Formats: sequence, structure tokens, C-alpha cells
Amino acid sequence: MQAGKVSTSWVVLVIIVVAGVALVGIFKIMQYRIIENLQQKIFVRSSFEFAYRFPKIKFSKLYNYSPPELANRFFDTLNVQKGTSKLLLDISGAALQILFGILLLSLYHTFFIFFGIFLIFLLYLIFRVNFYSGLNTSLDESNYKYKVAHWLQEIARNHLSFKNEKLFNYSLDKNDRLVSSYLDHRESHFTILRRQFIQLTGFKVLITAGLLIIGGLLVLSQQMNIGQFVAAEIIILTIITAVEKLFGGIELFYDVLTSLEKIGKVVDMELEDETGTVGYNLNDDKLCIEAEKLSYSFPDREQPILKNISLTINQGDKIIIDGENGSGKTTLIRLLSRVIEPTGGTVFINNTNYKKFAIDEYRSNIGSITINDNVFEGTILENITCKNPNIELQQVNEVLEALKLDAYIRSLPNGLETQVHSEGKQLNSSVVQKILLARCIISDPKILYLEEPLEKVDEISAHEIIDYLTAEDKNWTLVVISKNPYWKKKCNKRFLLEEGELKK
Repeated sequence: MQAGKVSTSWVVLVIIVVAGVALVGIFKIMQYRIIENLQQKIFVRSSFEFAYRFPKIKFSKLYNYSPPELANRFFDTLNVQKGTSKLLLDISGAALQILFGILLLSLYHTFFIFFGIFLIFLLYLIFRVNFYSGLNTSLDESNYKYKVAHWLQEIARNHLSFKNEKLFNYSLDKNDRLVSSYLDHRESHFTILRRQFIQLTGFKVLITAGLLIIGGLLVLSQQMNIGQFVAAEIIILTIITAVEKLFGGIELFYDVLTSLEKIGKVVDMELEDETGTVGYNLNDDKLCIEAEKLSYSFPDREQPILKNISLTINQGDKIIIDGENGSGKTTLIRLLSRVIEPTGGTVFINNTNYKKFAIDEYRSNIGSITINDNVFEGTILENITCKNPNIELQQVNEVLEALKLDAYIRSLPNGLETQVHSEGKQLNSSVVQKILLARCIISDPKILYLEEPLEKVDEISAHEIIDYLTAEDKNWTLVVISKNPYWKKKCNKRFLLEEGELKK
């Protein structure tokens, strides 16, 4: 080339270098595609895990938790998405650079082999010594972060109450305590990170000094030439750069592990046993339920809330469960509807142990309303039918008329397509109860389990709806808890509970 002639070696060099750069680019694009697919799969898998599990987690496992607070942990999926890609691309690349850099140095002299083994062991020791304390402090920090977030949700949910000056001051005081606790645990975690940074800085200094001194001594003793020494220095710079990447990845490493732990808190919760015995189906028109010596104890109580409950419910019965507050009415109706499982005794369905029937099989034949139920974000039609393709619009209109909801729907510009906000904020409470009741009866279930279904509906409309639900032409079984005395007139059976026991 200096002579002004085109050489074959130059052409080959250009082709190889250009092809190499292009190949690296192609591999990078493929790498990003793989990472993107991984991030999408993490998000999809996590969202469906949460959506599937929350309705099916055992009641006893959720008893001491706030489900909305647990649902917030889904946001840790974002940390896992971004963190995993960063760890796979940068941190793993840095670790490989250190490993192969030391291996490459060992080709210059056998002494580098022993020095490299010592450095790898030292690097492992730095992470091993700090791993558990770093993870534990990261978990503690994360716990208080969620406590702060949950308290802010509580303030937002009760924002009208917190307009009161005393409550407002209380909200700020509690937020101050939670934030202070978060900062204390954050500082504890930072102490671990700082210690690791100091140790890694020492590791970097040791690498730099050790390799430079060893390389220089080998050159002076003529065991390496100056060209090998320069090449070794380039490799040393690469190793130091890789150590710098490890610096930036330490906190991310703990964040990803903490996020996986927080998500695991939800996905590891025990689910209801949905399996039944093959061949046991509820195809009969009649559904007879017998409870034999049922009892139930809450996880945080030593004394059972229900004791030795034995009763029979025949198809078509209209039953009201009566009793003072705390007598166990809600617990009994939730046992019968299989929202919770008894801690003692058993239930028979059509003279067969209820465990023979899959829980989904049973729930598909009942309709239920609990006192905690509310509408979800969607249209009124979606809230009633849940987009069940087997439900026709005529059925919906008939139910709306029976529940005295048709006039209200006609008054809306978008009718059934009116959008409902979360918890039905723009709807009055009586309309919400009627929508929930419509959802409950639209599929004509065999049994209705209702907890205070009409307590917020005006008396005249409530009486008309009760007449409809208890009419003789309605073959469904009805079990209701209500303070409305009109139910007692329309029901043919009454179960009276006193201190967890059924009175005859």
C-alpha cells in the first residue's frame, strides 16, 4: 500500500473487517429481537398469572393481606422485564469479558493463569459475602415502598373523608412514618451497595496494579516482548471496563431478585382445589344440599365462628338466614356457595360429598352476591353478561324490567353501552346493586346466594324485586341474608344463627 499498489491482503482485510462489522450488527439485531420476545413473554405470563390466580387463591391465604396491595406487585414485572434484558446483555457480557480477558492473558505467560484464578475467586467472594444481606435489605426496602404506595391508595380511596382536618393531618403523619421507615431500610441497603462498590474498586485497583507490575517484570526479565506487553495492556483496559459494568449492575441485580420475590409472593399462594372426580356432574334440574356438622374457624381466631351446623336445602326453597351481627351468617352463606371451605364437617350435594364435584362445575350452577361485590370497569352490558355469547339481548331486557332498571337504562344516551368506571363511581348505589343482581340471575342459576342484595334500593322497588325473586314460577333455590323484614314474609324457611350455632 505504501508503494501505491493494491494488494490482495488489503482487499481481503477490508472484506473481512466490513463483513465482521455487518455480522456483529446482524447478531445485535437478533439479540435485541430475542430480548424483546423475552420481555413480552414475561409481561404476558405475569399478567395472566395474576388474572388467573386472584379469583382462585384460597380465602385463608388472602385473609391477612389486602388483595389490591398484592396486585400492585404486578408492577415488579416491569423491573424484571428491563432488568433481565440488562443483565443478559451487559452484565453477562461483562462477566465473559473478564473471564476471556484473563484466559487470553494466560496465553502470554503461565503466571497469568494463577493470577486469573485468584481474581475470579476474589470476585466470587465479593458477591458471595454480600449477597444475602443485600437481598434482605432490598426486600425490606421494597416492603416499605409498597406500604407507602398502599397508604396513598387508601388516601385516594377515602379522599372525601380525608378532607377533614384531623384525618388530613393523620394521613400526613402516617405517610411521614412510612416514608421514614422506607428511608431507613433504603439507607441499610445502600450501605451494602456502598460496601460492594468499595470492594469492587479495590478489585479493579488490584487487577490494574497486579497486571501492570507482572507484565512489566516479565518484560524486564525478557519473558515477554514489548508488543505482548502492549497487547496485554489493551486486554487489561477491557477487563477494567467490564468491572465498571459490574458496578452499574449490582443494584439492578438485587432489584430483579427482589421483584421476582415480590411476584412470587402472589404466584406461590395456594390455590383452591378445583379437581373433582371424573363422571360427577350437576346435570339434574334439582340441586339438594345437606350440611352435616359444619364448622369454620378464621385463621386468626381460636374459637370457631360456626359450630356443628346441620341443615338441608331443597330445590326451590326460599330461605333467609337470620341472626345478630357476628353470629356467622356471612360465613355460613359463603361456605354453602364454596367461597370458603369448612374446617370441620362436610357438605353433600344430591347425597354425594361435595368434593366429588369440581368447584367450577358447582359455581357454574349458582349465582352469588357478596357484600364486597362491585361493578368493574366496562359497559353496563358487559357488567351484566360478561360477554357471554349464549345470553341474548332479549334476556337482558327481561331481567332489567324485572329489576326495575329498564327506565334508568333508557334515560342514558348510550343505554346498555354506557361506560362504567371502576367501582361504579358515577352510578348511585341502588343502580349498582341492581346491576349486580342482574348479573347474578341472567343465566338462570339453580341456586342464588345473596348477601344484602337490596339494602340500598328504595322500599317499593325492593318489595317488587323480592316478589319477583321469590315467585312460585322461579324454580331456583334462594338463600339470602338481609335486614329487610319483607324477605321473612316471602321465604318459606328461616335459619336462625346464635353465636355460631343453628337454632331450631
